[in-house]
Amino acid sequence: MSDLTDRQQALRQPHTSAGRAPTSMGMKFYIASLMKEKTLPVTAEVSIKEKLMANRFKQERLVKEAVTALAQRLDMLGLAIDDEGIVYYAGAANILDWPEFYDIDVTRFVLSLFDENPRLREIIGKAVGTDPIHILFGEDMEFEYLRPTGFVFTKYDARGDKTGVIGVIGPARMNFSLVLPYVKYVRNLLSEAVRI
Repeated sequence: MSDLTDRQQALRQPHTSAGRAPTSMGMKFYIASLMKEKTLPVTAEVSIKEKLMANRFKQERLVKEAVTALAQRLDMLGLAIDDEGIVYYAGAANILDWPEFYDIDVTRFVLSLFDENPRLREIIGKAVGTDPIHILFGEDMEFEYLRPTGFVFTKYDARGDKTGVIGVIGPARMNFSLVLPYVKYVRNLLSEAVRI
């Protein structure tokens, strides 16, 4: 345990009598190397696909449905930024069910991101690399009120050669084995819908 805490920095111990909790580095290692993604229920896949494909010719409605699907299925805040920079979100009230958001300052800061598009873009811009899915933990960002939060997002194909971003915001301890397959599935449907 001391090796994981001191040398590898995968765990942290806030004070001597406290237990150990994973750091963002430890969580990312777990997600990339040890975690098994869950299989989505067929009924959920069919329901989401029907709603999205019914709106495939209306770009704005399509993105709204995608964000709503993520918010409803994952009980988190779903968000998207389309190829024109328009921000869509759904499920803002969902985050109030998570203890991490009982702190009004945390909740206020997260919700203010949708009024301050440059700050949201700055946060999303912190995800670098070739991974198709990006996971950001609050402790990786310089904003104090984001420490208990986690962001999961991915790019999707939009009209022409443009791309958008879709994902969720929730607690840093979200159920990644379920969140990742839902985000991937919705991303794939969005990209498929614009090619039809």
